[in-house]
Amino acid sequence: MTVTNEHGPPELPGLSEPSGAPGPPTVPGSTAAPGPVDVAAELTLRCLDLLADVSRTGRLLRRAELESLRSLGERGAEAGHGLRDLVTHCLGATRQAWQTLPGLASAVTAAELRRTGDAVLAATEAALGALGEGHERAQRLAMRLEESNRREFIDDLLRGRGDLGVLAERAERFGVRLAAGYTVAVAVGSHPYVDGRTGICRILRDLCGRFDERTVLIVVREGRLVCIAPDGEQEVLKAFIDLTLRPAPGHTTAVRVATGRRHSGTGGVVRSYEEALSTLEYAERLGLPAKRLRAEELLVFPVLMRDRAAMADLVRNVLGPLTAARGGARPLLETITVQAEAGYVNAETARRLGVSVRTLGYRLERIRTLTGYDPSDALHRYTLETAVMGARLLEWPARPL
Repeated sequence: MTVTNEHGPPELPGLSEPSGAPGPPTVPGSTAAPGPVDVAAELTLRCLDLLADVSRTGRLLRRAELESLRSLGERGAEAGHGLRDLVTHCLGATRQAWQTLPGLASAVTAAELRRTGDAVLAATEAALGALGEGHERAQRLAMRLEESNRREFIDDLLRGRGDLGVLAERAERFGVRLAAGYTVAVAVGSHPYVDGRTGICRILRDLCGRFDERTVLIVVREGRLVCIAPDGEQEVLKAFIDLTLRPAPGHTTAVRVATGRRHSGTGGVVRSYEEALSTLEYAERLGLPAKRLRAEELLVFPVLMRDRAAMADLVRNVLGPLTAARGGARPLLETITVQAEAGYVNAETARRLGVSVRTLGYRLERIRTLTGYDPSDALHRYTLETAVMGARLLEWPARPL
């Protein structure tokens, strides 16, 4: 039996039409649900029907009844209603119908009135809990779908795949202008990054708190953390690099962060991303100590490796004879590298190598004798340094040429 007042179901402001303020995100792909008026009217009738029966019997709400209220909460979220509006509506309906509830109207003693009132309030509490649970469930689903679409869009940007027209429509939805310039930063951690971990959520939360959310594009790709920043938002990249290199205790620390060059157009993101990956690869092969790297700083290496066969030939002819030295080529290759880093100051070179100046002199003499190149000669020095860089890129002598 459904109990209503003489004027019909109570109408509360704010639920006949969605408010002008932005409401919760609509669940993408959901089936067509009744409009806001239907949800409000059904919620009113459902609440009054349940409370009338509870006031007569004093029973608890059944599982099926709670599930129907969860469904109403979901539909309310999909219709654009906030949880506060739904709760206010439910409580308002209860208050207006309180005096007409059968159990309360027929109560004779104060004890009966207290028992009935307690049962109705307990049912109201359970109903509101179920309503809120359904509303939150719809919100979580909408957020997961939105985040999934966002990740898929960023992944397509980094791959450079997909129909350009569709990609442009999706870009507009996420506030991305494909014609603008973009720069990509890639972080490599001490452990692979995993999507959804608290460390990544913290980085995203911190960046969204400091910058416009539409300018923060972050995704985990192949165990690396990727950030895309548009023109005029280079501070996003700086903040991203700081947060990855100095994370909160217990979270993955970035070993290196590389930044590609700025590129524009539909393929700009892909080019910048590939440059950042190449920079990380060169830094790994060369054993560079720097944690922050820019593609501009390592442009010489793609040039050197453009003709891999020519580089292998240079390494073989210039450094190949060093394999005849006692102890192999590795100590002499290290000597050439460290001497260049020390500015060809023998005392500093010896200190960095942890050997005496006399031992350093012996090594330099062996290099001159075996290769025919003198490190004290400017042209010979450049040839030796280039060959050593090529050897490190080609992982020689560990890997045959």
